[in-house]
Amino acid sequence: MRGTGLALPRSTIGVSRWRRFRAAVDWPLIITVVALCAIGLLNLHSSTVGTRHHARCDTQMRWMIVGTIAFVVVTVIDYRALVRLAILGLVAAIVLLIVVRLLGEGAHGKGSYRWLNMGSGQPSELAKLIVILALARMFQDGEPTRYTPEVLVAWGVALAIPVGLIAIQPDLGTATLLSLIILTVGFLAMPSVWPMVHVTLAGLLAIPILWEKMEGYQKDRILGFLDPNPQGNGWQTWQSVFAVGSGRVWGKGMGESTQKEFVPEYWTDFPFAIWSEEWGFVGSFFLLAIFGFLIVWILNVGLSARDRVGAVICVGVAGMTFWHVLVNIAMVLGIAPVVGVTLPFISYGGSSLIVFFMAMGLVANVSLRKHGY
Repeated sequence: MRGTGLALPRSTIGVSRWRRFRAAVDWPLIITVVALCAIGLLNLHSSTVGTRHHARCDTQMRWMIVGTIAFVVVTVIDYRALVRLAILGLVAAIVLLIVVRLLGEGAHGKGSYRWLNMGSGQPSELAKLIVILALARMFQDGEPTRYTPEVLVAWGVALAIPVGLIAIQPDLGTATLLSLIILTVGFLAMPSVWPMVHVTLAGLLAIPILWEKMEGYQKDRILGFLDPNPQGNGWQTWQSVFAVGSGRVWGKGMGESTQKEFVPEYWTDFPFAIWSEEWGFVGSFFLLAIFGFLIVWILNVGLSARDRVGAVICVGVAGMTFWHVLVNIAMVLGIAPVVGVTLPFISYGGSSLIVFFMAMGLVANVSLRKHGY
């Protein structure tokens, strides 16, 4: 110790550092993610037990282990170092999206190319995180004079390329979500909202052009949403709404779902329908409350971040989580077209699950660094 000529034992210093590190760990974030994973596994087990899909539970658990490792790795690496590599990551994501378009596997025989042949990976999911890091790089300096028209156009083109490549896979759901993430961060991080207003208006005006470029099955989904026919395009929506309504207040009980025989791919796109049927309005409210807490907590971490970069990352991850939850629930309730958007930590699937673990790792990274690590 200074002034006394005494030095603390090395073991004491090590214990002190460990206690500081343990105190700096974002336990509310970790506990919330663990709770969502537990609910996801419970729902998957309950809905698939006794069916040929029950093996998906073991697969999902393995993906959760991989996701946990990814969470730790992303937490340990300083987020500022990741942001410095954002441009390189954006280029890599564009290359992967081109490769998956040329060499990837189709989805459900509908001509949609989303998966790489090795490992069933979806680069479009990883592109969400890379775009968030690129946005943090873009908005790391909040000075209005930095955002000249030339700079904004350059960044706009760079971010529009992955959105466009995902859209032509075609993967309308992920392309829409990526656009919403960009708009969310842009509206909150730009010194002036007018450039984002112009971008939004341009996107709305482009809808007729996008409609003409859509695949037939995509048009059918949107038409089925606008005019749901229980015997035609609206079959998925009608069955999911029936499942939610049949749960009433308290639900039918764990494993007592009957609508799972009629809701297609309930383990990926419609897990909320099965959860609502088995646990009712009370269980649905409880699950949505957990998601609400998670989003608010992420924003709280962003508000206390040590720099603007960390704050933008948290806004991006919060926006990504919010839009995933909102679009998936709206899809299940029939107030949005079926576009194949997952419910974070609840839906079955490796790519989306691991990417959300990594996204939470970024938030934990920002939270940890505000304590000096």
